Amino acid sequence: MEPRPLAAFPRAAAAAVHTVLADIDDTLTTDGRLTARAYGAIEALRAAGLRVVPVTGRPAGWCDHIARMWPVDAVIGENGAFWMWHDERAGKLHSRHLLDDAGRADFARRLAAVRERVLREVPGCAAASDQFCRLYDLAIDFREDVAPLPPASIDRIVALMRDAGMNAKVSSIHVNGWFGDWDKLSTTRLMMRERFGLDLDAERSRCVFVGDSPNDAPMFAFFPNAVGVANVLDFRDRLDALPAWITPSRCGAGFSELARMLIDARSDATD
Repeated sequence: MEPRPLAAFPRAAAAAVHTVLADIDDTLTTDGRLTARAYGAIEALRAAGLRVVPVTGRPAGWCDHIARMWPVDAVIGENGAFWMWHDERAGKLHSRHLLDDAGRADFARRLAAVRERVLREVPGCAAASDQFCRLYDLAIDFREDVAPLPPASIDRIVALMRDAGMNAKVSSIHVNGWFGDWDKLSTTRLMMRERFGLDLDAERSRCVFVGDSPNDAPMFAFFPNAVGVANVLDFRDRLDALPAWITPSRCGAGFSELARMLIDARSDATD
């Protein structure tokens, strides 16, 4: 089923939303930048009483900064390998990892071997510039800092990762591969229970996930009110599931439209 326009989102359902889960690249960001408008929308959501949690393939190093510096309640990173949150009262960053130190060391050795094979066999790709601050996954750049690669090259990267026994997911800029059995959805479910005491299956109609690319498909399929920013249709042929709703605008501007709609609906319900 094609996504419906965001303007048709039922007002009562929007007013009931308590959590916004958001991809980062090309959902919060626009052309690789976090705009003032999108950042302001995150802050406005929290000021209106909504919980905000980025759910991203970006690395642990980024997530440390995001959890400390952004107006968010937590951040899930590396496609579900961990989450982080900042305790404002104690002034302390907390992390919940799905692997221990020994598991991470084993992953690092295995990831290095896959990385060398991919770089050797897929001309034009590169290890992502943020690979140095990743703990769990291998990110192969196909259009962030390299010239955009054709779909056949992206498919080859995915095939090589899967041949090595990895999970492989395509974002708007990278192919991410990892050996664990987690994904964005499974870790979101665990985080909501451990961090916020909520049963995600029971609460999913009151949570909105917003994203833009193939690695968001499990979230689109799970959340009845999942939203795609307009550029999600760029990946229509690669998506196993489409979101229920779509914003008028692309990237961070689309996220801002969603935030404004949720805030207005919440305000109307309390007037």
